[in-house]
Amino acid sequence: MFAWFLDESPGSYRWGEVADPPVGPTDVRVRVVASGLNHIDHWLTQGLPRPKSFPHVPGADAAGIIDRVGSDVDGWSVGDEVVVNCAITTAAAIDELGVDSVLARGLQLLGEHRWGGHGEFVVVPAWNLVAKPTGRSWEECASYPVAAGTAWRMLRRGRFRPGERVLITGIGGGVSAAALAIVRHLGGEVVATSRDPDKCARAIELGASAAFPSAGPYDLEVDLVIDSIGPAIWDSAIAALRPGGRFVTCGGTSGRSIEVNLPKLFFKQHELIGSTLASQEEFATVTGWVRDGLDIVIDDVVDLADYPRAVERVRRGQQFGKLVVRHES
Repeated sequence: MFAWFLDESPGSYRWGEVADPPVGPTDVRVRVVASGLNHIDHWLTQGLPRPKSFPHVPGADAAGIIDRVGSDVDGWSVGDEVVVNCAITTAAAIDELGVDSVLARGLQLLGEHRWGGHGEFVVVPAWNLVAKPTGRSWEECASYPVAAGTAWRMLRRGRFRPGERVLITGIGGGVSAAALAIVRHLGGEVVATSRDPDKCARAIELGASAAFPSAGPYDLEVDLVIDSIGPAIWDSAIAALRPGGRFVTCGGTSGRSIEVNLPKLFFKQHELIGSTLASQEEFATVTGWVRDGLDIVIDDVVDLADYPRAVERVRRGQQFGKLVVRHES
C-alpha cells in the first residue's frame, strides 16, 4: 500500500509504498476514507517517542470502509462503514476490565505502537470498530475518536456531574475542544484558558461562560479541571480548584514535571487523576452522542498530499479543533 511514513526518528515523513499490513484471524482491514491528526504525529518526528521499528506509519484517528475480514471475525462484513477506536487492547482485557480495559498491560495507541491510519489501509482487531454514526460526515468521524474518547474518560474519571463548573485548559486542541462539547452536551458549565485571545473568544462562541489567558489567575472557583498542558497552568488551575475538587490530566505539553504543595493538596482534599484514551465501552458511549448530534469542531480538512503541512500546523499549535486528512475526493 501507499502511506505517509517515517524511515527514522527524529526524521521527516515521506509518501511511498510500504508492505501491506497482514490481516490476522481476528483482524479487520479498513480502507481509510479520512484520518485525523494529533500531537503524536509531530512528536514521532522528534523521537518522542521513537518508533520501535521502521518504516512506521502514523495516524491514531481513522474512519473508512471494511475491505477484508479475518477468518474468525463475526459481525463485520466487507463494505461496512466503520470508525476505529485507537486504544488497542485484547478481547480478554475488554471482558475482564470492562470500562477500564485501557488499564491493561500491553495497551497500544494506533499510529504510535503499531501502524496507523495515514495510509491506504489500516488493520485493527475487530472489536476496535464501531459502525459509522448515521448522518455524520467522514471528516467528523475521523475527528472524534482520540479527542472525544479521551475527553469523556477524563470527565468520567473526574466524576463530572451535570451542573458542575469545569475548567478546560489549552482550549483549541482536539481533546479540549471535545471536552467543551461534552460538558455542554451533559449540562455543565465550561471555563476555558488559552494563550491566544482569538481562541478564548472562539471558546465563548462555542458555549464557554468565560475564558482566561493561560498564565492566570482565573478569578473563579471550579469543581473540576481538565488539563493537557501541565506546568504552565498548574499554579493557577490549582488555585481555582474548590475544596474537594478534582484535577484530571492527560498530557503535559508544557513539561513533564510539576511541584506539588502537599499541605495545600491535603488540606483542600484535592484529587489528582491521570487518564488516557478510552475503553471500548466509553468509545461506544461517545459514538452514541456523535450519532445524536454532539458538536465536533474541525479546524481544517486537507488532501492526503498536504499531510506534512497539516503536521506543521499541529507543531505550531495553530489549530482550533481537529485537522483532518481526506483520502478520497
